[in-house]
Amino acid sequence: GIVLVAINPYEQLPIYEQDVIYAYSGQNMGDMDPHIFAVAEEAYKQMAREEKNQSIIVSGESGAGKTVSAKYAMRFFATVGGSASETNIEAKVLASSPIMEAIGNAKTTRNDNSSRFGKYIQIGFDKRYHIIGANMRTYLLEKSRVVFQAEDERNYHIF
Repeated sequence: GIVLVAINPYEQLPIYEQDVIYAYSGQNMGDMDPHIFAVAEEAYKQMAREEKNQSIIVSGESGAGKTVSAKYAMRFFATVGGSASETNIEAKVLASSPIMEAIGNAKTTRNDNSSRFGKYIQIGFDKRYHIIGANMRTYLLEKSRVVFQAEDERNYHIF
């Protein structure tokens, strides 16, 4: 499949705004610069064309921007699917388990608020390809932090 390497610049850049979403919408993969919106557009087109489920896997080290990349992909789907203003689905999905996030985040040497969870997010679309709902499952990946922390790190925030 297609692989996009995302790097966290640790500052806000104007490359994730609404006009950029519209610039990537309808484009073919490779016609524009590599971008999370290009990957999201390809998945969206394949879903509509083949009427089959699609997956985007976001992977990387702590602090690389995996959760933020997932937010941008959901913002893209909500915008091109016509539901961004109606439901603000990305905010609802990512805010669906704040208690779990508080329990499952920890300070690492690279990130003050590093998630210890793997997330599996399913987004449901209707026949017109508008978002109708979402479900997020979380998987606790680093149970060892409950009883042991490396130097300059801390265990879960809740403790």
